[in-house]
Amino acid sequence: MGGLLLGFGFFASAGLAAGGFSARLAGPVTAQVERVVDGDTLQVRALIWPGQEVRVLVRVAGVDTPELHGGCPSEQDLAHRARDFTIHFVGPENPIDKASPPDAGRVSLQDIRHDKFGGRVLARVSNPAGADLAAALVGAGLARFYRGGKRETWCPETQAVINKDENG
Repeated sequence: MGGLLLGFGFFASAGLAAGGFSARLAGPVTAQVERVVDGDTLQVRALIWPGQEVRVLVRVAGVDTPELHGGCPSEQDLAHRARDFTIHFVGPENPIDKASPPDAGRVSLQDIRHDKFGGRVLARVSNPAGADLAAALVGAGLARFYRGGKRETWCPETQAVINKDENG
């Protein structure tokens, strides 16, 4: 956990420049995926400059995926599918097999900024082929575009109750 906090501290202060503080780091920052937490959160080792890496949790910017411990079985099932999709998208985590390509598990982080919950950063994430993870998740039907605010439910039965209440 200390490494994750150190990583957050780096990204929180990386915007310091002669002119003051910027809340964003444009990137790209190369990172090695250590673990896929869920469909829209990764734990990475980010290469901040030659020979220097930090561990940090990265929330994928612009999307919301279902929660693994969500409110209904259909949300939980979709959450597992989103996590599996993300694992496949970024490639092998911590590749130890010498047959793995040199960029296995590697991602690029752009537009890095504070996450509203703290302890992690928010960033656009792309794989070595340049494909955007958020767009890929939405395209696969495993995420929704998200710009902050109240999350929509992933449970059809809950949405039916909400719709009934709204329509009287």
